[in-house]
Amino acid sequence: MRRPVLLAATFCILLGAPGAASERPAKFPAAEWERHDPAENGWSSAKLAEAEAWSRGLGTTAVIVVHRGVIVAEWGDVVAKTPLASVRKSLLSALYGNAVARGDISLTQPIGQLGIDDNEPSLSADEKTATVRDLLQARSGIFHPALYETPAMAARRPARFSQKPGTFWYYNNWDFNTLGAIYEHAARSSIFDAFEREIARPIGMQDYRPSDGRYITGAASVYPAYPIDMSARDLARFGLLYLQKGRWSDRQVIPERWVAESVQAYSEPEPGLGYGYMWWTGFSDRAKTAVELPPGSFSARGHGGQLAFVIPAYELVVVHRAPFTGRGQSALELGRLLRLIFEAGQLVR
Repeated sequence: MRRPVLLAATFCILLGAPGAASERPAKFPAAEWERHDPAENGWSSAKLAEAEAWSRGLGTTAVIVVHRGVIVAEWGDVVAKTPLASVRKSLLSALYGNAVARGDISLTQPIGQLGIDDNEPSLSADEKTATVRDLLQARSGIFHPALYETPAMAARRPARFSQKPGTFWYYNNWDFNTLGAIYEHAARSSIFDAFEREIARPIGMQDYRPSDGRYITGAASVYPAYPIDMSARDLARFGLLYLQKGRWSDRQVIPERWVAESVQAYSEPEPGLGYGYMWWTGFSDRAKTAVELPPGSFSARGHGGQLAFVIPAYELVVVHRAPFTGRGQSALELGRLLRLIFEAGQLVR
């Protein structure tokens, strides 16, 4: 596996940069989303129809396009609660922001001091020096078997003890699952209850319930995975929350500083695509022939095509859903979809 490049701290994403948002007041949905006629708001209905046709050819089940806080386009079943896959990690990242702000969790604390270990082969003393921040960045250097990882992920897992904590990026379900256990112990709450209480309820999610989450346990590790089902329209609210730097109407739901810190790129898994605190930044250079996202764009991503793109420069959130067990979509295919949406809104020339 190629060793990714650690990006300098100065390569941060400036959510408040010129062009990242207009001067008009932010809009937020109430109990129901506000919907605008595309043609009356400068969007091309013909180009949106082209985008919908393209997406259906990819196996897409739902798309929502939110521009300046209102829905300008949607198709498919946006109400069905379906598996988020790894988008769950971005939800947990948001909860970490609140826990850190409360002082419940310190990012600099080594996990050994938190009593973190695993079944045989258990963690070495060196592995226990990994910090909570290392886990958030997927740079723990702990390559213990993990639950809820695909065979491909397991096959790519580096050899145990081959990398020092904090020095090497690897998309590692052990890190993410362990973060779930650390959070629940510190917050004295399940992830699913905390998300409902701290995020879903304050931003008015219409469908989410704590019962939409579950735990997956097994012999590979003592740390369970925590998959969550969610509707496309609720995921769009979560994307809008991050577009607005953690603020919802007159309430700061997630600390603004945490949002900015989370969507910086600390590693570059592949050219154009970075990784923050369980959020992806930018877009793969493999899609450059189809689309180039403006600087500051980021996304929550899950297996099979579960995606929430947040594009501050265009004041845009695009949610894409597809079958969890489906073939997924390539970066080029998704890039073409985004390009059609951008053209529909006259966001690019």
